[in-house]
Amino acid sequence: MTHFAIIAPPFHSHMRAFEAIALLLVYRGHRVTFVQQADVRAMLSLPQAEFAAIGAGSHPAGSLAAVVRRAAQPGNPIGLRRVIADMAASTDMICREAPALLRSLGVDALLVDQMEPGGALVAEHLGLPFISVACALPFNREPLVPLPVMPWRYRATPWGEKLNLNAGRVYDYLMRPHGDVIRQYCQAFGLPPRHGLSDCLSPLLQISQTVAGFDFPRQALPAHFHAVGPLRLPMNEAASPVLATLEKPFVYASLGTLQGHRYRLFRQIAQACSVLSVPLLITHCGGLGAEQVKRLAGEGEVWVSDFVPQRAALAEAAAVVTHAGLNTVLDALEAGAPMLALPIAFDQPGVAARIEHSGVGLRLNHRLASPARIAAALDGLLSETRFRERSMQLGEEVRSSGGAVRAVELIEAALGVKKKSEVRRAG
Repeated sequence: MTHFAIIAPPFHSHMRAFEAIALLLVYRGHRVTFVQQADVRAMLSLPQAEFAAIGAGSHPAGSLAAVVRRAAQPGNPIGLRRVIADMAASTDMICREAPALLRSLGVDALLVDQMEPGGALVAEHLGLPFISVACALPFNREPLVPLPVMPWRYRATPWGEKLNLNAGRVYDYLMRPHGDVIRQYCQAFGLPPRHGLSDCLSPLLQISQTVAGFDFPRQALPAHFHAVGPLRLPMNEAASPVLATLEKPFVYASLGTLQGHRYRLFRQIAQACSVLSVPLLITHCGGLGAEQVKRLAGEGEVWVSDFVPQRAALAEAAAVVTHAGLNTVLDALEAGAPMLALPIAFDQPGVAARIEHSGVGLRLNHRLASPARIAAALDGLLSETRFRERSMQLGEEVRSSGGAVRAVELIEAALGVKKKSEVRRAG
């Protein structure tokens, strides 16, 4: 048995992906402990995994809600600086407190989100093997590949390379508070100097939720990088009364857990579908109030719910309107559903650029997305067969990529450990 610790950012989408890996590891006879601030415990839905809290002083119970609010609405440069400061504080907490905890727990290896470099630094400090997991777009840098947070398309030209280089410099400058924490703990731990996320990736194994067909062309990924597709728990979705009553075909709209409060944008989507006389299903993940839900439902053939079984809904949707969060996009690809991307924050602009690049959908600036523009884009997705055909083609790659099962097989192989049944046979 191997005892794994999981260190990831304190957001639902990241935790869901790691829970899929954790469930299979436990099933195969290993032990798994999530390590994060106390509020994360309530996010976890996997009783088979353990949880150990850190940051009681710096990140006390109840403090995560403000972090999530700032992340959901970075807004102006001041808001962005606050989000970066939150990232730096989280990495500092992990580097400061996780080493002693991991020693006391007897952890053998770490599974570390690419977006949380503290896990990698602590693992190297303790001499423990670690594996990097990209729940968002991979942050592996290449000259011709725009950073995940950049909205422009892939350009294999000297001008494109120069654009990426200059954008990288601006990004590194903005992320300097986070980089300062990374450099501080490299020095404290006696590690070679590092400057950012891409300097803190595993030399042993790197796993990504993406598939090659959805990313920009890559030339410099290491041999130990593996794109395994969506990291998902086994589909065990109860029947939804909302889906049973929906007229088909319909458009499915979701802005994810962090952006589900955006009533104005949902209303514009609803008005666009009304223009096209297309039924619409909106899920707001608890972000809207009862009066807002009532007003949206009055915009036409609109069904509004806090949650529905998303993969089941996507399997029946004619098109998807999304904030371009990677989890929703991968689920849409799995279902072969074309997408209209309205990116808002984080790596969503980069995901939206890849939606266009791969031919599975279109994108609009969410600030300029009027009902007329949304309607025109949706009309193209619904009437032009090329989007559905390409989505189905890429969906086959997603469905055959292996997902969490393949990830766990790679993890065990990289560490040279065996699952429980193999240990018994060997005995």
